[in-house]
Amino acid sequence: MERLAQIALNTTVAASTPTPSHPLDPLSPQEIKLVADLVKTKYSGKSVNFNTITLREPIKRAYYDWKERGGAFPPRLAYFVIVLEGDEGTQEGIADIRNQSLIEIKQVKGVHPMLTPSDLRHTEEVIRKDPGVIKQCVLSGVPADRMHEIYCDAWTIGYDERWGGSRRLQQALMYWRSHEDDSQYSHPLDFCPVVDLNELKVIHIDIPDRRRKVSRHPHSSFHPKHIAEKFGTKQNPSGYRQNDDFPINVTQPEGVSFNMDGHVMNWQNFQFHIGFNYREGIVLSDITINDHGKVRPLFHRISLSEMIVPYGCPDFPHQRKHALDIGEYGAGYCTNPLSLGCDCKGVIHYLDAHFVESTGAPTTVRNAVCIHEEDDGLLFKHSDFRDDFQTNVTTRGKKLIISQIFTAANYEYCIYWILRQDGSIKLEIRLTGILNTYICGDDEDTGAWGTQVYPNVNAHNHQHLFSLRMHPRIDGDNNSAATSDAKTSPYPTGSAQNKYGNGFYCEKTTYKTVKDSITDFDSRTGRTWDMFNPSSVHPYSGKPATYKLWSTFCPPVLAQEGSLVRKRAPWSVNTTQVLPYTDDDYGYGRLYPSGDFPTQWSGDEPQGMRKWLNEEMDAPIENTDIVFFHTFGITHFPAPEDFPVMPTEIFELQLRPRNLFRENPVLDVKPSFASTTSEVKAGVKGEACLKKDTSSRYAFSDNSCCH
Repeated sequence: MERLAQIALNTTVAASTPTPSHPLDPLSPQEIKLVADLVKTKYSGKSVNFNTITLREPIKRAYYDWKERGGAFPPRLAYFVIVLEGDEGTQEGIADIRNQSLIEIKQVKGVHPMLTPSDLRHTEEVIRKDPGVIKQCVLSGVPADRMHEIYCDAWTIGYDERWGGSRRLQQALMYWRSHEDDSQYSHPLDFCPVVDLNELKVIHIDIPDRRRKVSRHPHSSFHPKHIAEKFGTKQNPSGYRQNDDFPINVTQPEGVSFNMDGHVMNWQNFQFHIGFNYREGIVLSDITINDHGKVRPLFHRISLSEMIVPYGCPDFPHQRKHALDIGEYGAGYCTNPLSLGCDCKGVIHYLDAHFVESTGAPTTVRNAVCIHEEDDGLLFKHSDFRDDFQTNVTTRGKKLIISQIFTAANYEYCIYWILRQDGSIKLEIRLTGILNTYICGDDEDTGAWGTQVYPNVNAHNHQHLFSLRMHPRIDGDNNSAATSDAKTSPYPTGSAQNKYGNGFYCEKTTYKTVKDSITDFDSRTGRTWDMFNPSSVHPYSGKPATYKLWSTFCPPVLAQEGSLVRKRAPWSVNTTQVLPYTDDDYGYGRLYPSGDFPTQWSGDEPQGMRKWLNEEMDAPIENTDIVFFHTFGITHFPAPEDFPVMPTEIFELQLRPRNLFRENPVLDVKPSFASTTSEVKAGVKGEACLKKDTSSRYAFSDNSCCH
């Protein structure tokens, strides 16, 4: 960002705010208010619509100068995005919280800020009052005096060439509810208003060539009040499964084994900072591990930096349905307040999230991040057959889970960052919520592009693709990246090198340049990817300290070359891209792969991944500071089992340490049971930690079947 203006305010406009204990801590409500007051003072007399006020994280070199070399606490900066009444485009800027001043302001023309939850609510208010929308509702079979029963999911318009980026727009996907407690998705309507958010009015209505009356089939609901109507019988009036009320409780009578100092987590041998922002949601930073007294850096920063949900129906206007949910709505802005015993079960620690309302007032989402432990099953085990498996070491593990749930219109995204005692880091995503639906006529074939999941309800094919951004710092700042592929021996069966034909090996290909790093998943070779420090070599294996990315849910984006989807999400075309990392003046370069302002971006101008690749295709990335982007997700062909609400669909990836530790890193975890050969021979009972476990018991009183 260019430095276009520097404003030093001579007076304090808000009460001084306490200095946070950690440079990466999210902004407090007091800090958000301070920044909003500074902006309001600057633009006194103008109406200011606040879109974003968030932490501008300190640059990497400043952070580690403070953390590792005793340097000064980095500047406490905030980044803000606003829309000014009567001004074209968007304003963005930087505020210095400690000095209570604005240090940079820039007008960015031709772009629009992301859509906030308040924007979505405004759109629904607008369409209910519009005469053109009311007329179309009447034609669809909803009387004009029933507009309170009309709902819409306000979606980003993606990009529409009729308006381009000239106006800030939303498309309204239309539905009817006969009662406010019904689920609207079983009664979609067939037209689509386009709303100007700045003017708060409908500017156009897209109407299909074939008109379809709203369905009169009963609403298909999933709320408890309707379950008895669906499934209740005389023998089972509630409709719910028998014995559903038998709880499974999680107990930790001695408390949790993690410790939180503000936002800094200490668990087992891990230490890291848990951040949260309006766009990415959870951010894990400065991840280190204590290797028997030696603190080893692993990752500087990991987050979900973008996602896209492209739909596969080519009919107008469905081509516009390809939401960049993180960049256009924000995983933080759309996050849910989580409930104890429901969203999170066990002994829970929560973190709140703080954002700015359009007026500049701070607002808080309580319990935005859930932190808890769970049993992780067997960590390792071995028995000896020589004494009928009495010689036995069994060690159970535990895992730490940091989670959030965000709702993007119809879909819920459940994000679980899972750390295991062996040093591995897993990311599990669960998709639930409701299918995006469109009306189909009684005699209409949905064709290849969708599935009829309920009478008159068509659910289109779609994908959920995510971009995972990883900034490795394995044993230091200079790292490399590579593919690892399982390959059969190049020597033929019968040759001296492979006489019996059974040879195979791992082929590791280290990326020299950015161009080399543009790779795709290959199931035939079981492809994985390595991030490693070539200067940190294991004394036994002779191989470098590595974190291996194991990820198999890697479908290619199915939209064709030249499509809006490919242009607006260039990162989704390939499974990996690796770039050299650079600090800019006030924060991170190369953070968002669809660009800083993807809303209504055509995909033609170079920004995000396209810009980076254009500039850096031949840049060296071996043994240097790198950022690794990974595309993963699923392709969803809907089915009736996904309606009226989806059971969670689960996919995951994992980062595993390889050649990092001297030996098995969990040997120091106390076993659940241990008995040696000599103890068995002497008739000595093995040491059992499970004697402390009073919650485990037999399921039935008669356990003769188990003996």
